[in-house]
Amino acid sequence: MRMGAELLAPAGDMESLEAALRFGADAVYVGGELLQLRAKSAGFDKSAIALASERVHREKKRLYVAVNSLANCDEIPLVGEYAKALYDMGVDAAIVSDLGVISEIRRAAPELEIHLSTQASCMNYAAAAVYHDMGVKRIVLARETTVGDIAKIRAMTPKTLELEAFVHGAMCMAVSGRCIISSYLTGRSGNRGECAQPCRWSYALTEEKRPGEYFPVEEDGGCTTILSSHDLCCVDMLDELEKAGVTSFKIEGRMKTAYYVASVVNAYRMALSGGDLEYCRRELEGVKHRPYSDGFYHGYVKNNHINDGRYRHECVFVGNVIENRDGFLKVRQRNNFKVGDVLEILSPGRAAESFEVTEIMTESGDRRSAAPHPNEILYIPCGVRAESGDFLRRRENG
Repeated sequence: MRMGAELLAPAGDMESLEAALRFGADAVYVGGELLQLRAKSAGFDKSAIALASERVHREKKRLYVAVNSLANCDEIPLVGEYAKALYDMGVDAAIVSDLGVISEIRRAAPELEIHLSTQASCMNYAAAAVYHDMGVKRIVLARETTVGDIAKIRAMTPKTLELEAFVHGAMCMAVSGRCIISSYLTGRSGNRGECAQPCRWSYALTEEKRPGEYFPVEEDGGCTTILSSHDLCCVDMLDELEKAGVTSFKIEGRMKTAYYVASVVNAYRMALSGGDLEYCRRELEGVKHRPYSDGFYHGYVKNNHINDGRYRHECVFVGNVIENRDGFLKVRQRNNFKVGDVLEILSPGRAAESFEVTEIMTESGDRRSAAPHPNEILYIPCGVRAESGDFLRRRENG
């Protein structure tokens, strides 16, 4: 059964935005020039937002812009003109956490839809109703909200208020990004989009009189990344979340690659369309991730893995399909592959098909036994269906 909830994907650049649209997202969220909670490399300037807006709306989908970091006094005067510009560019909503920023947007661009960021930590119906009265159209629920509380929020707030919840991706070890470890250790604030992620570092103890002698700080299994959280994966509980009242399923990852976005969006789109959940789960093992859990939706972190802090993945992204002509794929190489490798084609909405690399040719017609040069244009014969915009990957395990 196809569900009616929105599938919302991240994009840190136009390549990721194109992947999100092609692989089944209903809406895309990006960062802009002001108050976005990601590094500047994952932000869109105004011209890029305008281009993204035109591209998304051509597909009759929606574009949201994150304006969700806490604002300082010097930034408040900039909010009004920025909000007007976003609205004029056709942006469908701004994702906001700061009360002052909400007020400024409502004053300067009252027709621009506002979604309350998860950074605001809204996790009860009373707070949700207050935000709705302020003009907020959608609540992006706090990561700590349980399924039971989502149902209560839905039952006790106006039906005009939409509820959005994260279903996949990295999770902060603190309450919705309010950790100050990064600020203290590196001067980079998590609440300003500059987190150095020190919670994922490995730690050891030193004794005052034994400098340079390190004693590991370990969890069960010998892990020293004691602060590192699991990654979220809720592909098995989409129906449960929708029944509780969630109208938008959000994927984290504006710092991720286009291959990551395509893989995760594809798996969730297939799940929402009634696809085989076992296959969808396997697809999500194909991208880099820390051990998965379903977060706090059941009141505690439910997982079956010791979190050693290490990323794992079953597949390696090796290239983009540019064109398929006369049985040959024109490919932009992104990671090493060689003759004899078995590659898979990642395409929207269908199971991956595999083929063996029997030949590699350059644009000048030279034959190679391997492809070691990033971004080189190559040609390889392929007997399975593939289209422009597909991704090539090599399975590492099984």
